[in-house]
Amino acid sequence: MVLKFYSGSFVGGGGVIVALTLAEMKIPFEHVFVDMEAKEHKTPEYLAMNPFGLVPVIDDDGFVVYESRAICRYLIEKYSNQGSNLLPKGLKERTLMEQAAAVEYATFHPALTPVLREGVFKPFRKLPVDQAVLDEALKEFSAKLDVYEVILGKHKFVAGDEFTFADLCHYAYAPLLTMGEINIMTSKGPNVTRWWNELMARPTWVKIKAEGYKKGLQ
Repeated sequence: MVLKFYSGSFVGGGGVIVALTLAEMKIPFEHVFVDMEAKEHKTPEYLAMNPFGLVPVIDDDGFVVYESRAICRYLIEKYSNQGSNLLPKGLKERTLMEQAAAVEYATFHPALTPVLREGVFKPFRKLPVDQAVLDEALKEFSAKLDVYEVILGKHKFVAGDEFTFADLCHYAYAPLLTMGEINIMTSKGPNVTRWWNELMARPTWVKIKAEGYKKGLQ
């Protein structure tokens, strides 16, 4: 039975990092569209898979997993004999990758969220932007990127010289900054700019951004 990947159509959030993992690991799958506007994620059938009523979810021949990072780790471990090496095998290398992934989750993402809320989501919904709030959010996020500038001055990617799951996690929300014409990812410093441009040019991202989530390997 082919793996089923349940998500909405929005290319972002947890759905996109699962889709990127599927692409990087060359895993065949069937995309099952969950119509959020029709509340399909709140039906009894869907809640039986994810009791929180959120996307994404995978069903791997009856083994159901929710929470995007847990899904990604499962897929990478199960299909470790194919595709990209997203989880390093060595203890020290794996620890540095886990360190960088924790930084993304606990530091980068929380600092990014208020920037997106005020500078992207409000304009998208045609709500008034509080410039003072946005400026403060950008200041806080900029301080985190200053640290990234130092880290990325030591190696090519956030956990070393190879692209890993820690880098992949950054695709969840940071690309949405361009919706608000916020170019901070390419204006902070040469190391962050180099790294971010490389992520934005990665073939799996370019394809998913252009085509959305599709069935199987295309």
